[in-house]
Amino acid sequence: MAATSTNAEVSGLKRSLRFWDLVLYGIILIQPTAPMPSFGVIYKEAHGHVVTAILLAMVAMLFTSISYGRMARAYPHGGSAFLYVGKEIHPSLGYITGWCLVMDYILNPLICTIWCSRAVMNFLPGVPYVVLAIFFAIFFTLLNCNGVETSARINAGMAAALGLVIVLVLIQAVRWLLALKHPGVAFFLAPFYDRATFDTSGLLRGTSIAVLTYIGFDGISTLTDEAKDPARSVPRAIVLTCFITGILASMEVYAAQLVWPRGLAFPDLDTAYVYASGRMGGPILFLIVNSALLLANIGSGMASQLGAARLLYAMGQDGALPRRFFAAVDRRNHIPRNNVLLIGAICLGGALVFSYQLGTELLNYGALLAFMGVNVASILRGWRHGRWAQWFPMLLSLGGFVTCFLLWANLGLLARIAGTCWACAGILLWLLRRQYAGHPAEE
Repeated sequence: MAATSTNAEVSGLKRSLRFWDLVLYGIILIQPTAPMPSFGVIYKEAHGHVVTAILLAMVAMLFTSISYGRMARAYPHGGSAFLYVGKEIHPSLGYITGWCLVMDYILNPLICTIWCSRAVMNFLPGVPYVVLAIFFAIFFTLLNCNGVETSARINAGMAAALGLVIVLVLIQAVRWLLALKHPGVAFFLAPFYDRATFDTSGLLRGTSIAVLTYIGFDGISTLTDEAKDPARSVPRAIVLTCFITGILASMEVYAAQLVWPRGLAFPDLDTAYVYASGRMGGPILFLIVNSALLLANIGSGMASQLGAARLLYAMGQDGALPRRFFAAVDRRNHIPRNNVLLIGAICLGGALVFSYQLGTELLNYGALLAFMGVNVASILRGWRHGRWAQWFPMLLSLGGFVTCFLLWANLGLLARIAGTCWACAGILLWLLRRQYAGHPAEE
């Protein structure tokens, strides 16, 4: 512990974050309204069992969060899936894990572009989707090219505002339910299990999409150097963040499922939660929820596009990608301008070709592969340092691997094909990099 403290002091970081600070950071990172944008596609695939899908995804993420906590304790500096996999399994597998996470970084602004376009169509139904998709792809790119960033204070304020929106939605849902005349027990249990529509394969498919609700919890592991008593606080904060997210998400989708009549199609699947909110609270709540989620996705889209650009910049500096293009920095705004433009072009093309569901499943493809890698790394570390004395933590990590693999296998076929093609491209790049490792890096 003394060595860890010394390292933190040398790096200039102050250990000031307490346990609840870490939990709050994790919740802000995930966003309290995380299940709302994907509510419609989960509803469709799980045949109405959104609550059950969210809870099943929480089980898989809780297992995995325990593995992340164990690995964060072992590697307190720069915690990430590719580091854990590279250190405990093999550097080449760590590289492939990082490559799959690159896909996630790129896909996040893409699905935000799609969702924002759909949300604006609720206000301006006469404007074609293509026009709005082009607008948001260019909008995100221009702002990032000019160095416009959202501050931590703005992000925290947005999270607080979204929290108020959730409270308002739940209050309106209770008022709507109180106005019902003698609803039976079956009515309240249907979101968990409806015998008429239940299908195991559909539920697993919906659960594989519901994983998106929890994406971001692993970001807590990057704050190890700034946390007080990180060996205890970081693992516990990661697990509790997943649990709180799961319970809060379940409440949000449970309210929407009770309000929306079973068998009634949504006017727009991508913004289905907005329509459920309008049913419980009328046009005003429709406007509030649609606007709040639109602003949240604009902020997320901008931040994730710049984050992806910086990741590609780091890979360019490292020589994993051509340095001349990917490591170039704009002299005026000090940003990797080439990367921002490239990701903007990908978002534009993807938004015109991909559906929101396909983008979500592709993002989960990379995330679930990374989660499986972290679980295996945790198992191997337990075996090397404790053998059978570590049987219980290794069993939990095995549970994380099995559940993540099951969800990964239930992603859509097209998403698995596209994701595998991306992974193969990363393997090819790694092989070429090894072959020419002795040659000077590209200028």
